[in-house]
Amino acid sequence: MEDFSNLLSVRRSHRQFTDEPVGEEALTAILRAGLIAPSSKGLHGYEFVVVTDRAKIEALSHCKALGAEFVKDAPLVIVVLGLPEVSDVWIEDASVASTLMLLEAEDLGLGGCWVQVRQRKDKVGRSAEDNTRRVLDIPSEKRVLNLLAFGHKGMERRPQNEERLRWDKVHTDKW
Repeated sequence: MEDFSNLLSVRRSHRQFTDEPVGEEALTAILRAGLIAPSSKGLHGYEFVVVTDRAKIEALSHCKALGAEFVKDAPLVIVVLGLPEVSDVWIEDASVASTLMLLEAEDLGLGGCWVQVRQRKDKVGRSAEDNTRRVLDIPSEKRVLNLLAFGHKGMERRPQNEERLRWDKVHTDKW
């Protein structure tokens, strides 16, 4: 990593991947980033399911109506689960872990993209969470927050345009 500011600028969502698999070292580094993420009271109210099986990845690409189709071409998907029985802020904790995994992937030169599952539905109105649970035999007490699709970048994207930052969204000392 050159520096953290640069990493934040160049990290973009990638929805196109090459066929090259993600290596074990890279996978371990990505998972490590999620596991060391800060969490409320240090409870780490989340778990991850690593998916490399092509048929399961294909099935996951149909878990919701829009925005998951590209997952079928990812060589690696990490399903991020929340544990409401462990932490009442599992959504926030799992979101932080997801973000750190995406940043680690970028730092490794890989592409990644967040696919929202919680509170989404498929084309016939079924819960995207339930669809994901069925594909991977996830127990009903676990909540599915998102899928993280990873792979070697199938395209390059420009860094964030600093001129488009919405500084009007920042307030000081009052709203």
